[in-house]
Amino acid sequence: MSRASDLRFLRRALALARRVAPRDVSPNPRVGCVLVKNGRVIAQAAHRRFGGPHAEALALAQAGSLAQGATAYVTMEPCAPFKGKKTPSCAEALAAAGVRRVVCAARDPNRAVTGRGLTILRRADAKAEVVDLGAETEKLNRGFFSLMRRRRPWVVMKTALSLDGKAAAASGRSRWVTGAKARASVHAMRAECDAILVGAGTVRADDPALTAHGAGPDPLRVVLAGRRALPPRARVFQGPAPALVYRARRPMDLRAMLRDLGRRGVGTLLVEGGPTVHAAFLRAGLVDEARVFLAPKLLSGTNDPNRAPRLKDPRVSRLGGDWLIQGVL
Repeated sequence: MSRASDLRFLRRALALARRVAPRDVSPNPRVGCVLVKNGRVIAQAAHRRFGGPHAEALALAQAGSLAQGATAYVTMEPCAPFKGKKTPSCAEALAAAGVRRVVCAARDPNRAVTGRGLTILRRADAKAEVVDLGAETEKLNRGFFSLMRRRRPWVVMKTALSLDGKAAAASGRSRWVTGAKARASVHAMRAECDAILVGAGTVRADDPALTAHGAGPDPLRVVLAGRRALPPRARVFQGPAPALVYRARRPMDLRAMLRDLGRRGVGTLLVEGGPTVHAAFLRAGLVDEARVFLAPKLLSGTNDPNRAPRLKDPRVSRLGGDWLIQGVL
């Protein structure tokens, strides 16, 4: 099989994995598998739920006896057996089915088992190789790679700002800086993340529910708090989604907190703020990704974000590494 064909089938496996919501399999990675024989796809599948059959097992079940002599394209090194494993070893299953060649897009980042799946296959006289797709593979499972390599979640900082750089009106109110479509996008983000974090100030000022609002499963809700008591009837403590409060008399040890979240299986953490929390994460160098919503309004001097002056027909231009946004009020 040519390298171009290998890349084509690996990207097909990646596309299968992308169709699965991250939270459906978390803390496992999203994995896709394509079985090819004589240049033709004979089976394909993706891991769809935590504790359920892996992509390779599902594809082998589809292919049946046709799997013998086939090539398997998998987005991650097939898993090897280890103590406490909930599902059968995919490397052993591929070998037992007589799969002739296995091409994976990344090694298993779990230091306890990395390379062992490839070894099992090679000992069974199957060709096993890694065709590293780099960022394509990492982007698919950033939370999983972060947990395995750094023992902490992938941290996404999300903020919503007005054109004059305000996250809230003069009164402190930040609901709603952005419009309905942007808020729906935030709800989808929450559904993709294992946990969402805010500071106590945000809980007191905005009383957010921190749920996905039906866009998917609700994340674990995390609050950073100091010595002051939080409102007992705050919406963050209402409903079935769990809530976790970290308290500290001194500045919070954010690295220790992230390690604790990692031990709890949190692979992706959405940090929604407010500004004090964002600044603390940035100072500590703990932000991996930023998502910034920019509303075409000016909040300076107004107490109500919904009544702030808005730009009409805003135009956006890129000037080198900067952006110009202009419009009439």
